[in-house]
Amino acid sequence: MNTKSKGTQFERELIKLFCTGGWFAIRAAGSGSSRYPSPDILAGNCSRKLAIECKKIKGKNLYLPREEIEQLREFSNGFGAEAWLAVHFGKKDPVFLMLEDLKETTKGYGVSVDLARTKGLLFEEVVGGL
Repeated sequence: MNTKSKGTQFERELIKLFCTGGWFAIRAAGSGSSRYPSPDILAGNCSRKLAIECKKIKGKNLYLPREEIEQLREFSNGFGAEAWLAVHFGKKDPVFLMLEDLKETTKGYGVSVDLARTKGLLFEEVVGGL
């Protein structure tokens, strides 16, 4: 399975978690190729809306271009949603990070396994509220 397929599978797994947990969720197919800001997933219930960028990687460090995070922030602000980054490092449970928790680098943002472990929230913690 190629990297794009693994990412799509991860997005679909999250959609299933949201929908079976009483939320509504959709996947924005091709979100990374649009010239307009759009997240990978939009999820919500009657009290909250989440805009989520999803990344699945094998390594221990994830680097994101500044523009990708800024577009997520722009979309979230305009849509009135909370902006989240969902990261799945290999076989570990996926974690959700607020954009403020990402480490700023010279070219963008970074997330290490250690940062994800200390600042990240599990799915149940995100949908249960902050």
